[in-house]
Amino acid sequence: MTGQPGRATVGIVSDIVLQRHRLHEATSRFGLDVCFSGDPDRLQGYPEFPAASLWLITLEDEADHPVLFDHLLENTQAPVLFGLDPAPKPGTTDYVRWERRLLDKLEQSLGHLEKLDSAAAIEELANDQPRTAGSPALPRWIPPASADLPAAEIWILGASLGGPAAVKTFLDNLPPGLPVGFVYAQHIDSNFTEVLTRVLGRHAHYQLKPAENGYRIHNGDVILMPVEHEWTLDDSGALQQRDTPWPGPYGPSIDQVLLNIGDHYGANCHAIVFSGMGNDGAIAAPLLKAYGSRIWVQESTSCGNSSMPDSVAATGCSVFCGTPEQLARELVKTIEESCLLKGRQKRDSA
Repeated sequence: MTGQPGRATVGIVSDIVLQRHRLHEATSRFGLDVCFSGDPDRLQGYPEFPAASLWLITLEDEADHPVLFDHLLENTQAPVLFGLDPAPKPGTTDYVRWERRLLDKLEQSLGHLEKLDSAAAIEELANDQPRTAGSPALPRWIPPASADLPAAEIWILGASLGGPAAVKTFLDNLPPGLPVGFVYAQHIDSNFTEVLTRVLGRHAHYQLKPAENGYRIHNGDVILMPVEHEWTLDDSGALQQRDTPWPGPYGPSIDQVLLNIGDHYGANCHAIVFSGMGNDGAIAAPLLKAYGSRIWVQESTSCGNSSMPDSVAATGCSVFCGTPEQLARELVKTIEESCLLKGRQKRDSA
């Protein structure tokens, strides 16, 4: 097995086939290359000792393999992690939490693993051709929403690596006047926030706004969640900055954004998880769905990295999967159907 240049490599040793398989899947999701995966006997019989940056060792009974540890000490100076918890069934909350514990251990030895979009990659989005004549029109059954009014419905857009391009395409394919507000939770280097705000939405009807204390999200807003501190809503729905950082390794925490916004809006809060590494969002998305919310994900082949939407989809809580263009069309269709239903109900009650 050969790795990509510049990427850390891991070696996996386990006498439990299922554990090897799940460790391989998880480490690949975190952007690591696996240079070896096998049982202790296979490693000891390997013609050339694999050059791993780190070794993951999990055995049913360590006493069954007394030679393994001497073999490792003689052949590598790379960190060795022993005694990992058995991996639960994928798609469960326990599995997502297990993955995050594994990520924490890996990052303690290898440093920060999640890859983020560079400033140059974000700037490149500015070269996209603006949508003018081809811009979609608001369907006749959707009354144009006033940008002066707070939004009754919120859609959270969660993303990491590859997210800026996907979210820009999504916003560019929406007509003006939709009766919704957006909250955008993007894993990004805090130094690139201004670049993202300037570039994303340059040619769209929906332009980014930084979160402000005391501000209520209005129709047409795309509120960018800051990286450094956690934000929540007060009882009136106004944005509030906390003094504490986002929980977890990355900011903003998509899980926490889903919980904080969903706690106020309930069934009127929905989420779309776009391209990204890791599994942020996979714990809170099922909880949000329990409110009656819609959970959608970006389709894998259109992602820069599909780990994050794939993790959310694996929980079974997502009800629609599509490219950014398809997600935009589905949102318009969903709002149109809701407006038609409300109109019919008004006529029936008249």
